[in-house]
Amino acid sequence: MDDRSCPKWRFARAANAVSLWRMSDPQLSRIDGNLGARRHFRYFDYMMAAFVGILLLSNLIGAAKLAQVGGQTFGAGILFFPISYVLGDVLTEVYGYANARRCVWVGFFALLFMAVMSFVVVAMPPSPDWGCASSADPRFADIVAKTSKGAVCQTTYDSVFGSTWRIVAASVIAFWAGEFVNSFVLARMKVWTQGRWLFTRTWGSTIFGQAIDSALFYPIAFLGTWSNRSVITVMITNWAFKVIWEIVLTPFTYWIVAFLKRHEGVDVYDTDTDFSPFAKAPVI
Repeated sequence: MDDRSCPKWRFARAANAVSLWRMSDPQLSRIDGNLGARRHFRYFDYMMAAFVGILLLSNLIGAAKLAQVGGQTFGAGILFFPISYVLGDVLTEVYGYANARRCVWVGFFALLFMAVMSFVVVAMPPSPDWGCASSADPRFADIVAKTSKGAVCQTTYDSVFGSTWRIVAASVIAFWAGEFVNSFVLARMKVWTQGRWLFTRTWGSTIFGQAIDSALFYPIAFLGTWSNRSVITVMITNWAFKVIWEIVLTPFTYWIVAFLKRHEGVDVYDTDTDFSPFAKAPVI
């Protein structure tokens, strides 16, 4: 049987095609980061919406729940939050650092708004007649009889959407710093490798970006509340899990990068980009 028909060969060929895309497709033009910053792209808005949406949902829905699978306990949000880092890699690889910077700032302010909205809504006094699944549960009938349906619902609502100021601050700060490190490392490595070996950039940027994210989030959120050993253990474990997730999703990253580059028609290299998080894109 021809070895080239096996799945391993087909994947290697596809990966190589993406790595050498710029040279193999005459329709794909290399442009500098400043030009890419003001260029209109066909799919950029959709990618930014997906990036911010997954970021908010993973923090809103998954962050409050501890799950246990195979004896391992972890925050449920960790299953989906790394996808935002994968999309961050794709945004930087396809659209350049300046456009990825816009997405990080949009995500940052969206997180701030979500935190303020959650604080205000949770702090509002509940109506005594407010009903929910918990108030209708027979197991809470005695508590409802002694208080009210609204009081029971408020407690469950607060357990899901209420967070301490330390966790909110840690989440926002860690995201902001980690994402900018992630995008910076990927953009610089793309120039160094001349667009080859995409996997080295996605893995390398995630190793550094998630290290900064974890090193900021867990101490800010839990140091002094958890033991030092617990903070360090969870920090390292979650960092490793996120990096592994990035590696597992490599085939998806290759596919989406190839799709977007083919339809956008350009390959952005940040050779002239100001990498300050606060820099403004030049007017072209």
